[in-house]
Amino acid sequence: MPGRALPDFEFKDSDIKKIGQILGVPVKHRGSNFRYELENKSLGRKLALEIYPNISIGQRRGNLISVYTPTAHLQLHFCTGYVVSKLLGEITFVAESEGKLSGLTVEREGGSSLYANVDRSILSGDFTALGPEVMLSGIALSLTENILPQGPTPGPVAKGDRKKQQKSGRKQQNKIG
Repeated sequence: MPGRALPDFEFKDSDIKKIGQILGVPVKHRGSNFRYELENKSLGRKLALEIYPNISIGQRRGNLISVYTPTAHLQLHFCTGYVVSKLLGEITFVAESEGKLSGLTVEREGGSSLYANVDRSILSGDFTALGPEVMLSGIALSLTENILPQGPTPGPVAKGDRKKQQKSGRKQQNKIG
C-alpha cells in the first residue's frame, strides 16, 4: 500500500496525480486547492474531495483535507500522510497528534468514512479483543501504520503521569540535540 508520510509532509504533484488515478477521476486545480469530483449514480452517491496543501490553519501551516457530500462536510486538519489501496479503490488520509490518530477515507465509489481521536496503540493490538464498535476504526487505520513515525504508542495517561512524561520527553530531546 503505497503512500507517504513525513514529519513535515507536503503534497507533491506526484501525490496529486496518484490520488486521481486511484479515484479514477481527473483533478481540478482551483487556486489554493486540488479538487476531485466523484459520482456513483447506481448507488446514488456524490462526493467532492479537496486537498489544500500547506495552508494557514490558525497560527500554524499544514494540509487540510475536505470532503463534501450532499449530507455532510468532513475535514481533516494537519494531514501528515496518506495511504492508497488500489485493491479497494480508496485513499486514507491520516493526521497524528500526541498518540491519537484521525483518518479520513475516500472511496472511488463515492463513499467516505471519518475516524477521529483513535488511540494509536489499538493499531497493533489484537483486534478480536476490541468491541465491534471499536474494531472497525482500528482495522481501517491499521493500514496507515507503516507510514506513521516510529516511536512509542502511548495509551491513556493519568493527569499526574502526563507531566512526568512531558519532562522525560524534554530531557530525551535535549540528549539527542
